[in-house]
Amino acid sequence: MKKIDIFNHIWPKPFFDALIDHIGEMTDITRRSGAVPMMTNLDRRFEVMDMFGEDYQQVLSLASPPLEKLADPAKALELSKIGSDSMAELCRDHPDRFPAFIGTAPMTSLDAVVEESRRAVEDLGAVGMQIFTNVNGKPVDLPEFGPFFEYMAKAGKPVWLHPARGENFADYLSEDRSEYEIWWTFGWPYETSAAMARMVFSGLFDKYPGLKVITHHAGGMVPFFEGRVGPGWDQMGARTTDRDLAAVRKALKRPHLDYFKDFYADTASFGSQKAIEHAIEFFGEDHVLFASDAPFDPEAGPMYIRETIRIIEEMDISDELRRKIFQDNAVKLLGLSV
Repeated sequence: MKKIDIFNHIWPKPFFDALIDHIGEMTDITRRSGAVPMMTNLDRRFEVMDMFGEDYQQVLSLASPPLEKLADPAKALELSKIGSDSMAELCRDHPDRFPAFIGTAPMTSLDAVVEESRRAVEDLGAVGMQIFTNVNGKPVDLPEFGPFFEYMAKAGKPVWLHPARGENFADYLSEDRSEYEIWWTFGWPYETSAAMARMVFSGLFDKYPGLKVITHHAGGMVPFFEGRVGPGWDQMGARTTDRDLAAVRKALKRPHLDYFKDFYADTASFGSQKAIEHAIEFFGEDHVLFASDAPFDPEAGPMYIRETIRIIEEMDISDELRRKIFQDNAVKLLGLSV
């Protein structure tokens, strides 16, 4: 049985060189990523992967921050191309280690995002495209982003949804920044959940049937808050007087909770077994896929892989479900062969 890690991160050398050439020096979250050897050093990545045997494989994706935050639309498009080209090359050179990669959609390049997604998927073989939970502060359900989701639905390829939030998102209105990295610890799960809600209630899944979205970090807050998401939102509009929000829910073709359960979730929960259990209970056995979020752990690579594998192997679940999480769900959703 393979262990297919569907959400971990890399900066291939051509991309890293282009990134440094553009931004000059690493700051904030780019500095964190650049300081982890496994992100940019392929030999170190192989050393870490070898700790978990030849059955451990990685589906590659670029790391935060969003390209839209780093560059203007033209440069974001260029970096996206370099990232996809270099990850595709790694997959060709090391197919036993890297069975696939995920392209990164340059969402501010509205005139080119569909073509670049098509190129990554159809020409380079990407198994899907990564976006972030907001586009420079804009919600992803705006009509201007519709062509991207329309293409992904028609192509039958999943969208990976990665949270994006920085310290400029203050925790209190009286302050101008988030303290103690609350923006990351609690802000990222909130970002994921808020983006999921916007996609559901804006009717995105009704408009683009077949759209598949993989949420990071076990679905954010949604599984834990199922009662608020379900019965709580059955009362949408009761708390609002200036708009008829009840009409929003009634306009959906199905009960809103059904759409939330249609999302996929990964197991990147930083060693929390309960988070993975909640994800399985909420999204279902066929919608949870193994992922580690490597290499962003205190050991700079091995820890989250090791602990996530250990949790899944020790969970009180059937061997069939364990195989689904480690391998079969990824094979089916991404079209992989093992």
